[in-house]
Amino acid sequence: MSDSGLVADERGLARCWWAAGTDDYLAYHDHEWGVAVHGETALYERLTLEAFQSGLSWLTILRKRERFRAAFAGFQADAVAAFGETDVERLMADPSIVRNRLKIRAAISNAQAVVRLREHGGLDELFWSFAPAGRLRPRTPADVPATTAESVELTRALKRNGFVFVGPTTAYAAMQACGLVDDHLAGCHRAGREGGGG
Repeated sequence: MSDSGLVADERGLARCWWAAGTDDYLAYHDHEWGVAVHGETALYERLTLEAFQSGLSWLTILRKRERFRAAFAGFQADAVAAFGETDVERLMADPSIVRNRLKIRAAISNAQAVVRLREHGGLDELFWSFAPAGRLRPRTPADVPATTAESVELTRALKRNGFVFVGPTTAYAAMQACGLVDDHLAGCHRAGREGGGG
């Protein structure tokens, strides 16, 4: 890795430092991270996965993502909102996902919040209202924040609307993942493509 935090492949294509090491990270970096995500189901999925990632490696979540989709009804908010105690126990017994009772209950509570939010413009409108107008592109890993004023405000707005287990760090990670911000480093081949501001 260079001092700038970029890693070049055998063709000389530069990527952010974290994309090196596994094919899973490389594919996620090149095709998803920082790309604008819209729609209730897609945003609910990203928020849920970011909450499950808390305290774990993102690689763990990436490798279990298809199982999460199966376990959580394709992240259809209406279906997850109707989950009861039987579903909580079913999920706690499923070794193919992260089995954490607090996170499972949060995913259900958040699905219920998503459904209620439809009366007030919906999750997409709320989430994207916190996209910053513009930011300087990070030049090194040290320039990539863990939280921002916008992620703090997004967290407050989500909590006001009944969401749980979404702090400013989780909210900022979701903002990065969904393209509200483009934190690909300067010089990365993905910087400024299909993402949010930068």
